[in-house]
Amino acid sequence: MDKSKIAIFRKKEIRKIIYENEWWFSVVDICEALTDSRDAGAYWRKLKQRLKAEGSEVVTNCHGLKLEARDGKKYKTDCANTEGIFRLIQSIPSPKAEPFKR
Repeated sequence: MDKSKIAIFRKKEIRKIIYENEWWFSVVDICEALTDSRDAGAYWRKLKQRLKAEGSEVVTNCHGLKLEARDGKKYKTDCANTEGIFRLIQSIPSPKAEPFKR
């Protein structure tokens, strides 16, 4: 049974998967949905560096889980659970943050 799904936020796909009996969400997908960045992966890598330097637990609590990419193959992708995503959202300056939380 495939435990992965797609959620939609303002026409942006957010990949998610059940891991250890809870939903985990693709951090890159969330960065893309909140920032409209052309390269959400680069945005996440830079944000991750900044958060690590600040000693944030957000990065520590991310897991590399295999999610299906647009090419149909599965790749390890940084994912966070609901609590981690809420903390991540606080680190991204975006007017979309509040609607996303709902």
